[in-house]
Amino acid sequence: MIKRELEIYLNYWRSSASRKPLILRGARQVGKTTLINNLGKSFEQYLYFNLEKKSDAAIFNSIDNLEITIQLMFLSKSKVVDKKIPTLIFIDEIQEKPEILEALRFFYEDFSFLHIIVSGSLLEFALEKIAKTPVGRVEYAQLHPLNFKEYLSGTGNNAVIDILEKTPLNNELLEPIFKHFHDYALIGGMPNIVQSFIEEKNITRLLNLYASLIESYKSDIEKYASNNSQKNVLRHIMDTAPYEIDNRIIFNQFGNSSFKSREIKDAINALEKAKILELIYPTTNVSLPALPDFKKSPRLHYLDIGLVNFQLGLHKELLEIKNLNDSSRGKLVQQIVIQELKSKTYLPTQKLNFWVREEAGTSSEIDIVYPYKNLLIPIEVKSRSSGSLRSLFEFIDRSNHTFAIRFYAGKISVDVLKTKKNKEFKLLNLPYFLAFWLELYLDWFMVQSE
Repeated sequence: MIKRELEIYLNYWRSSASRKPLILRGARQVGKTTLINNLGKSFEQYLYFNLEKKSDAAIFNSIDNLEITIQLMFLSKSKVVDKKIPTLIFIDEIQEKPEILEALRFFYEDFSFLHIIVSGSLLEFALEKIAKTPVGRVEYAQLHPLNFKEYLSGTGNNAVIDILEKTPLNNELLEPIFKHFHDYALIGGMPNIVQSFIEEKNITRLLNLYASLIESYKSDIEKYASNNSQKNVLRHIMDTAPYEIDNRIIFNQFGNSSFKSREIKDAINALEKAKILELIYPTTNVSLPALPDFKKSPRLHYLDIGLVNFQLGLHKELLEIKNLNDSSRGKLVQQIVIQELKSKTYLPTQKLNFWVREEAGTSSEIDIVYPYKNLLIPIEVKSRSSGSLRSLFEFIDRSNHTFAIRFYAGKISVDVLKTKKNKEFKLLNLPYFLAFWLELYLDWFMVQSE
């Protein structure tokens, strides 16, 4: 069992007096079922229903009388309804019975002694099908692929985690940790694939698992295409999206296709609902809130770095190099840094943004802007230590603070720099494997800057 960071939130949820039924979001195969099954072991009673099984689905054929439905649920699992017995009910693949989502408000109002979690690989489509969303009667969380810390835990490298949790990391220790991170960037964060690698150490076997997973994603999402034309658009995006990571995209004729902007937008929207990819929009703000500008071209972020490697055919290349910077000119670095930062956010509404300034004859762009306390911190992601910081200077000149971050393939250091307008600021340079620990280093950075 690979320990997941979301367990911390789930344990808080289970003990909270204000607990509501929990809707757990996340793409297929990111480990939702395993996570909740493990949580169920800590309850005196655990009832698991997979609605892709006819016998489980039949229990919910009619939920007009929720009390009877609950009795059927407990009888089917040979359990008893008792307020004194801590009980977790997990209803999986909820998209098969969307009407259950409407009933969650009554679970909350009339059966609050029960711990209720629902999930599904195509949950967002199920939410669209119901007439009344139980607003204020449910709460949400999202599970992402494994991050670097979770990967280290799964591979038994807890000593490395202990070192990484202490700030600042000694620069003499970077080389072996970069090696671990390179392995993680090669394999990715899909739990079943990581588990297979741990047990078999066979990259060829992993390629078969990646291929199977991609096909399952395509089959899943095609269920929601109304015709063959829409299926073709969805498959085209699935096949070409990995080539567009780290790029600002244009919808019209996306991926050198003949598909129109509307067709591409609708298909990408469907893939976002399935959590397979995400559009990251820019902001023009240099302070909070980082309001996204949906009129400007977004960037494309893919679910998992391992899936990107597979679809781009990079696994062989990555096996033969020493670090990510030698691979495709560092194209993968931004994908994995964003993936690490996203893994820290369990609330589906928390989104990352990048920053742009687009004026006549000139433009500037910052890879990521990160909300930290009352500040919006600019973050540059560089595959190497060299590179222009012109856009960073532009941001700092407009900002109300003097702090910036650079993730790169180098040592931990702090540079004191000046913009062209002679504004002094501090740049914290971090090796990109520390993205998950960003807030820990921001805390340290701010103390050092006092």
